[in-house]
Amino acid sequence: MVRRGAAGIIAGAAVAGMMIGGLVGAVVALLYAPSSGEETRARMRGKAIELQDTLSQAKSKAAEMKQRAKTIADEKLG
Repeated sequence: MVRRGAAGIIAGAAVAGMMIGGLVGAVVALLYAPSSGEETRARMRGKAIELQDTLSQAKSKAAEMKQRAKTIADEKLG
């Protein structure tokens, strides 16, 4: 029974240590964050808009290439 009690104390201490470490890590991360949440959201919104533009350009380029391939195939086949 002594071993069980000791194991329980050790396990409890380990869990408490992990929780304290997690809290300390979270506080440090917040203190050293490169930008505020608002700035991060604005940056992400800008990147999303850039990605939309890039995808739109890629889509129209793919449509052009498809049309060109069709034209070339029609010329070659017949």
